Amino acid sequence: MEFPEVFALALLCLLAWFWLDSLKAREAGVAAASQACLREGLQLLDETVAGRGLRLVRNDEGRMALQRVFEFEYSESGYDRFRGSVTLLGREVTVLELTAHRGLRLVQ
Repeated sequence: MEFPEVFALALLCLLAWFWLDSLKAREAGVAAASQACLREGLQLLDETVAGRGLRLVRNDEGRMALQRVFEFEYSESGYDRFRGSVTLLGREVTVLELTAHRGLRLVQ
């Protein structure tokens, strides 16, 4: 094998790893959002999360790790929609935000 072939194969393996790692991170994000909504008595709409950001950051040990931010929508009653987010460092949830529904009530 020559260098271009080895490089292409290595790049393909790296892309496959990144894709699989992203799927597992997304699953962790869905699970975290679902558990938080269940705990708060909310409905996770569409039962999914959407990627909002990706960057390299240092973890507690000083090593580089991927930080992913996912957004999701949830509802209190089924007639309203609020946005939440979950931030993962690797596959560990570091921040989960569901505070939008508090304090945004319309009084008639």
